[in-house]
Amino acid sequence: MRPSIDRLGELLRATPPKQVERGPATRVAAVAAVLRERAEPEILLIKRAVHPRDPWSGHMAFPGGRQDPADVDSVATAIRETREEVGIDLAAHGRLLGTLDDIQAVWRAQRVDIVIVPHVFRLDAEVTPAPDPSEVDAALWTPLGPMLRDETRTSFAYRHEGQDLELPAWRVGEEVVWGLTQRMLEGLFGLLRREGVGT
Repeated sequence: MRPSIDRLGELLRATPPKQVERGPATRVAAVAAVLRERAEPEILLIKRAVHPRDPWSGHMAFPGGRQDPADVDSVATAIRETREEVGIDLAAHGRLLGTLDDIQAVWRAQRVDIVIVPHVFRLDAEVTPAPDPSEVDAALWTPLGPMLRDETRTSFAYRHEGQDLELPAWRVGEEVVWGLTQRMLEGLFGLLRREGVGT
């Protein structure tokens, strides 16, 4: 069975997201997992620009970033960051399908006091991403199905404190999706697999 964006929306609405406990100093970030309808649904991924102060520099990711005091909530953060990073206005051309479980940020295997809220959107217009080169090296649409069916499953070699680790990942063209974004996608795929989609 192929994944359906409409069915995913139903599953998200029926599954309250789990929230990570937040302290007074916890920072909140939000990302937008943007889907568009094709013969097989596609999801938008970005390659973050290389920046010495960014701990996730050069990684494959979803558009997003830290919550600004002017943002009314994390949905507003995801919408603003997507507009700034790839030039897609989800407020005008998309709709919110739901929210996945919070993700505790981790860097070099250490917990960081940042909680990431992944929001899932459907894009309802033909809009071409226009990446801001100061933040994004590339933006690409990739089919959900091959990842969901583990056809592009791979591993990412990571060295931590003298140990060589093999972390779960997916190939996307010439790139590899691993780490926080891989965990978010697993959360999305978990909903679909419970329905027998992609199996």
